[in-house]
Amino acid sequence: MDAQTVRNVAKLARLELPEAEVPALAADLARITEYIAQLGKADVTGVEMTVHPIADRNQWRADEAKPGLTREQAVANAPRSEQNFFQVPPVIE
Repeated sequence: MDAQTVRNVAKLARLELPEAEVPALAADLARITEYIAQLGKADVTGVEMTVHPIADRNQWRADEAKPGLTREQAVANAPRSEQNFFQVPPVIE
């Protein structure tokens, strides 16, 4: 991979890249892309496609309504509250 490609990738990724690091990154990215090309040549005939290496499902719990906090409990640890509401600095002036 050449230095200009590294600069373009850095620009697209919105990364500030010191010029001194460009040659080393070019070499690293060249090795990475070569390895990806090797993986592309692997014979995967008969290998089932997977999204995740472990066949696992989400363990969903039942959606059960439970009692929540009272207003007093909810604002008990707030830095500032007024009439059981959180008091925050204004966002729009």
